Amino acid sequence: MSGLFAEEWAVFPGHYAGHLRLALGALLMGLLVSVPLGILAARRRSLAGPALATASVVQTIPGLALLALMVPLMGGMIGFWPAFAALSLYSILPILRNTIVGLQGVAPDVREAALAVGMTANQRLRQVDLPLAAPVIVAGLRTASAWVVGTATLSTPVGARSLGNYIFQGLQTRNWAMVLFGCLISAALALALDQVIAQFEKSAQKRSRLHAFAGVAGLVLVMLPALTVFASGAGGQGGTSGGEGPAAVESLEGQTIVVGSKGFTEQYILADLLKRTLEAKGARVEIRDGLGTTVAFDALANGSIDVYVDYTGTIWAALMKREDPAQRSAMYAKVTAWLMNERGVLAAGKLGFENAYAFATSPETAEEYGLGTISDLSGLDLSISSDPEFFGRSEWTRTRDAYGLQSLRTRSMDSAFMYDAVKAGEVGLITAYTTDGRIDAFDLVLLEDTRSVLPPYDAFLLVSPEASENTALLNALEPLQGAIDTPLMRAANSKVDIERQSVGEAGAWLYEQVLDSSE
Repeated sequence: MSGLFAEEWAVFPGHYAGHLRLALGALLMGLLVSVPLGILAARRRSLAGPALATASVVQTIPGLALLALMVPLMGGMIGFWPAFAALSLYSILPILRNTIVGLQGVAPDVREAALAVGMTANQRLRQVDLPLAAPVIVAGLRTASAWVVGTATLSTPVGARSLGNYIFQGLQTRNWAMVLFGCLISAALALALDQVIAQFEKSAQKRSRLHAFAGVAGLVLVMLPALTVFASGAGGQGGTSGGEGPAAVESLEGQTIVVGSKGFTEQYILADLLKRTLEAKGARVEIRDGLGTTVAFDALANGSIDVYVDYTGTIWAALMKREDPAQRSAMYAKVTAWLMNERGVLAAGKLGFENAYAFATSPETAEEYGLGTISDLSGLDLSISSDPEFFGRSEWTRTRDAYGLQSLRTRSMDSAFMYDAVKAGEVGLITAYTTDGRIDAFDLVLLEDTRSVLPPYDAFLLVSPEASENTALLNALEPLQGAIDTPLMRAANSKVDIERQSVGEAGAWLYEQVLDSSE
């Protein structure tokens, strides 16, 4: 097993336990809601239609969107609970539908016979209707289990640990073995749970204790890889970071610090760097990675994470909703003041590099169209690809209008695939990240922003309101201030994106460079 893959295998129990906890919890909640509601709807047919229609509407919402919606609906909470709530909603429809169908499918003569022997309505439900409908209800549970296990892989962007961590990180770092591993384990879990539930279905059909025992034994086997994590309590994802209260703020020994990360290579590496830096001071560190911009910031503001790295231009446009350009030092001053005054978040210093957007194209396209500046794009019929966030921000509309780029055709694309797309000529332009190692590796041409329309994106540390009182944490972070310049960050990114090293290896290399420069 390669060192890269061994590193990911080491975190498998935690990812698997998180995924299993979400899936089993959501299925249990689905049963608790759907079966009583189904019994009521089967008795009162006027309720069956509205109940099924409501559940069907929830089912039509894309899984990632439903998960993301749970974060603001639950007060900005990230981790287990918003993912659990969304998955529970997803599990309701198949169980509810099958409960109603199963109960309404009980033969009328059987019900009449139950009444004839003097059974009450509740006795008939417990002793006749539910036992006869049980195979159909369990079949609905099997369908729900497949949906829930698959959808749980999308929980990573809301901070819930799952097998989706492999998939999202693998996509961003182009580690296809990691992506495949996450997919295969998730599929295996879905199949295993299906077979476990199938044993309970056969037990209900045949009144067989043997099949019931087989189902229990199968469930134990499915849970076996995660039992140590459950026992230690490390599988949880909800709540705020730990720590030992005010008495512990002078030392990180014994404290739990939660580090956040967005979902691209640089952020994964920086999270690993923060983890190593804090662990060197005695802290226990948990990482919540793959988060979206607003999810990460809201989690920081409400204390679900303690520290993460963001960029001035992102805060300016996405959170402050500012559309006007600003000079670098003025923007940083206004951003830090807004963070403290509006959300109580502390800006703990710049890291020393800027990761800005830059219009990039291949050498062939640059030569064909004579491109050197963004102004040269005016009136050209070219496609431009960027991450979905960019086209929704003011800097795109401002740049488009300032340079007359209305003729460009926009194409949203995950950042993991943009660089290969422009290199292969599938798109004419991309909005590259200036610290991305693929700029040099692919010999991309960066177009000059002669009008300084694109804002600065200085990387800086953000600390939650509660953690900003932690003197030991702030002291531990201080050596990182100004310690990483743009070439150093680009080199670290290259180790993952070009040299195919793991995030951990790149983070360890960057940690060594930062330590050397600080000594």
